[in-house]
Amino acid sequence: MGSMIKTTQEIADLKEGGKILREALNMAKEMARSSTGQVSTMDINLAAEKVILDRGGKPAFKGYPEGDSNPFPATACVSLNNEIVHGVPSTNRFVQPGDIVKIDVGVKYKNLFTDAALSIIVGKGSETAKKIVKITRESLEIGLREIKAGNFLGDYSQAVEQFVVKNGFYVVRGLVGHGVGYEVHEAPQIPNFGKAGTGMRWKEGMVIALEPMVNEKNSSIKLGSDGLTFLTKKGGLSAHFENTVVVTKNGCEILTR
Repeated sequence: MGSMIKTTQEIADLKEGGKILREALNMAKEMARSSTGQVSTMDINLAAEKVILDRGGKPAFKGYPEGDSNPFPATACVSLNNEIVHGVPSTNRFVQPGDIVKIDVGVKYKNLFTDAALSIIVGKGSETAKKIVKITRESLEIGLREIKAGNFLGDYSQAVEQFVVKNGFYVVRGLVGHGVGYEVHEAPQIPNFGKAGTGMRWKEGMVIALEPMVNEKNSSIKLGSDGLTFLTKKGGLSAHFENTVVVTKNGCEILTR
């Protein structure tokens, strides 16, 4: 439990790393948004990587997990449409108008890790695409209101799930948020479904990555042939938003702004 609490200095350093991450995400987002079929998912990845390296950070996902037989090979996860998370960038895959693009980036800075993600629609997009991106973004905002010292983990989980279901979509159940800071993934696991008043209580100084993943057709997932990318099991669109936050006495503070 003690290692989940970060010091004041560590939180300040995480905030610096979070600013680098946000700049990288924004650069990648603009690269994706500008595509008329000419921007590859690798172009988006390299845009994020350049910002991170130029600002003195290191990509957290590249080569992760260390020593694994199939580590992630890139800086950014770039997932399209029915891909939920962990899409592997490619020079041969081009972003098309109407696509939902999910960009997930981790940064190592001063030996501390931050993690954040966003979803955008290239061009106009379908009404369903616009709605699922909007609801996923808002579900994270609603969940954040439940994070403060003394509240239960399940308070967040239930708030996210109820909002998503109310709006006609499905929360992914096979993937969850997590603690972060000293490692890319730390305890606790933070599901986007559950029951208020259950689970651990938050303590001031805990640093966590909250990440609703929302599917159009059902909550089921499958692992792609690359052994890394998770996709919706029955097709349909998916969206993903994530921020790293620190628990405070009266709420939480986003570190990846």
